[in-house]
Amino acid sequence: MVAVKPLHDPVYLTVAFEQAGETGLSDRGFDLKYSREENPTVRLLEKKVASIEGGTDSLAFNSGMAAISALYISTLKAGEEVVLPMEGYGTTIQLAEELRKFGVRVKLAYPSSEALNEAITENTRLVLTEVVTNPTLKVIDVPEVIRRAKEVGATVVVDNTFSPLIFKPLKVRADGVIHSLTKYIAGHNDVMGGALIWGDLDPENLWHWRRRLGSIIQPFEAWLVIRGLKTLELRFERQSRTAQTIAEFLSEHPKIEKVHYPGLKDDPYHPTARRIFSKPLFGGVLSFLHREGESGAKAFLMRLKRVFPSPSLGGVESLASYPVMSAAKTMPEERRRLLGITPGLIRLSVGVEDADLLIEDIDRALGGG
Repeated sequence: MVAVKPLHDPVYLTVAFEQAGETGLSDRGFDLKYSREENPTVRLLEKKVASIEGGTDSLAFNSGMAAISALYISTLKAGEEVVLPMEGYGTTIQLAEELRKFGVRVKLAYPSSEALNEAITENTRLVLTEVVTNPTLKVIDVPEVIRRAKEVGATVVVDNTFSPLIFKPLKVRADGVIHSLTKYIAGHNDVMGGALIWGDLDPENLWHWRRRLGSIIQPFEAWLVIRGLKTLELRFERQSRTAQTIAEFLSEHPKIEKVHYPGLKDDPYHPTARRIFSKPLFGGVLSFLHREGESGAKAFLMRLKRVFPSPSLGGVESLASYPVMSAAKTMPEERRRLLGITPGLIRLSVGVEDADLLIEDIDRALGGG
């Protein structure tokens, strides 16, 4: 009989594996006996995600927050300090602040390399920074932050969710990379997942914490993310180019006061983005400030027909969100004002639809037709 090779990899929907006298080992030497610990489908995903970032290996989790939880718990001890940008993901910050009851110290800095570097001291154990902030698209000079962190011996992990394919944190000496697989990598708004990719992090320590927390991604979800990976480059390039077109359109629109998008030449973060990004692409997310404030922003969201009003980002469908009710809802009002997150701000995640049709829908929702 001739062996037949399938087009797609199988999904191992199994709880347990054979344990006849002794435990089998996965390809990286960890026990392969129970899918809460290791699973062949999950391993395939982990290898592919590590390859994207140029990492040694990775661990896949059932959400981005599960990956961040394992990172915090495996890295921080009482008396140690974590430094975060204050425009980081809200739940990432909330979880860090909850760790204060266990003696962990938390510093929040303005999302710039200068402010983050000033916050880093000899007491800093972990720096968890983003490359592009949400929702105002500030671009942080991550190589400068890493340089400063290395001076004091701190571990640096970079959330690269907004900038896959255009920035490689491990190449500039980051210790690890976090991804919300839910976003660009899976790309279809139908599966949640997270990943932690390492260069110099301790994989065994991280693996044991994932095992203890029970936060491994499920095999079928891992398979869905693998499916999404196949079109990541095509999707990300189209989304980035369409976002650029929409940002340029909005920058000239009479109803828009300001557009946040690092691809615009007059954006204050354009020079940093051009310097640290490996390609002249700037992602599929932008935000803009409606001149009529809260009333204008809410009316815009209600009038949309093609763009779906919803949080999340990076999927094939275009989504519009209202940051003061979603990403920045838990943020103190004073901090929102400092960062420019006002009631008139709208964030747009561009999908793969036709650019002209999206602009037509946006213009109509703004009252232009």
